[in-house]
Amino acid sequence: MTLNSGAPRPPFALRLREVDFPPTLLLQRKLLILRGGFRFKCCCSDKVVPIRSVVIGAGRKGVDKIEEWPSDLSKKVHKVRVQASSAWSFASSQPQLASRQEKFFPRCTSRNSGPQSRDTPPKRDTGIANEKDMGINLLTEDVNESGINEDGSSWYRESGEDLGENGYRCRWTRMGGQSSDASSKWKESWWEKSDWTGYKELGVEKSGRNSQGDSWWETWREVIHQDEWSNIARIERSAQKQAKSGTENAGWYENWWEKYDAKGSTEKGANKYGRLNEQSWWEKWGEHYDGRGSVLKWTDKWAETEIGTKWGDKWEEKFFGGVGSRQGETWHVTPAGERWSRTWGEEHFGNGKVHKYGKSTTGESWDIVVNEETYYKAEPHYGWADVVGDSTQLLSIQPQEKPPGGYPYPDFGSFPPPPQGRDPPSMPPRNQ
Repeated sequence: MTLNSGAPRPPFALRLREVDFPPTLLLQRKLLILRGGFRFKCCCSDKVVPIRSVVIGAGRKGVDKIEEWPSDLSKKVHKVRVQASSAWSFASSQPQLASRQEKFFPRCTSRNSGPQSRDTPPKRDTGIANEKDMGINLLTEDVNESGINEDGSSWYRESGEDLGENGYRCRWTRMGGQSSDASSKWKESWWEKSDWTGYKELGVEKSGRNSQGDSWWETWREVIHQDEWSNIARIERSAQKQAKSGTENAGWYENWWEKYDAKGSTEKGANKYGRLNEQSWWEKWGEHYDGRGSVLKWTDKWAETEIGTKWGDKWEEKFFGGVGSRQGETWHVTPAGERWSRTWGEEHFGNGKVHKYGKSTTGESWDIVVNEETYYKAEPHYGWADVVGDSTQLLSIQPQEKPPGGYPYPDFGSFPPPPQGRDPPSMPPRNQ
């Protein structure tokens, strides 16, 4: 599918130059496998974005390569599985976000000039940025100012401080603006919070709309607190992003989270959803390292069209001390309701032998034991030491001076929820 090159091309994160989406070939029960990932070619990212296992893709001229299911099932399934587990790199450590943030979201200038327009949507699949990439620069004094630029666009900027019980303190800065005809608007907020328990939070929220009608919203948060029962320090980060096209039935939503503690436990995950006209897709994934050698990873993604074609792929792996298992399923449903699936599994005994098994709804099956080394990562590539080193601004937040005497111990709840009233795009129920 190629959009009309003669029409205006707003800088919307889901507007595509050339889009790879599921073809009618899927109705002939062909499942496409290509380098282990959903593929979408977006003008916003200037590259093909891989998301692990099954390819859902074809465009006006088809995909780059189409493979039938191989006759050597055990080798092919293992090959896809290895690619699925090794191709993923967590996006929070990607350095490319800094340059793009600086390009599209320049920081405020001096007090006497207004902030520059931030009317560009967020980027897909950029994960959770480090705090240095967010450019949070809170003003040191209360400000309430506004102005009009030479081109007729207007802006405002304000800052302040809120105080509460148990030493609660929130310093904040808000800014925004709009074009002269009000067709383009944007808002941005920064804040830092603290109290006497050691709780500290750093956050950003952005929203906007451009002249083409594209709208978006995103938030980023970073928190450090002490667990109520274990007294272990924890750092948690999250990012939510969503955007919607103003010219077609297209939009996307992403929710990313990371949780770290001083004992070495690390948890990461994401939920994603997207739609482009008659196509919809979903993805969920997670990984958990307990800090003592146990690892759990999983992913589940699926897609569907308005005519009823559905397909997906999911897998899970668990390991501890060299012993563990992997298992997964690939499936496809036609508009007539006919379902095809292939399931597979691996048992790793820790002695150089691996039991591999699987079957499909077309009668294929395998059950073998092979000599093969077991490979997995018992520790995350980005853990407690890394996140502490990247959270200098969070750790430097100064709470109010505590008066002599005691104060009520707070109720440490779970990670604070995102702002209310920010629903993701409508997601149709999953049916397999």
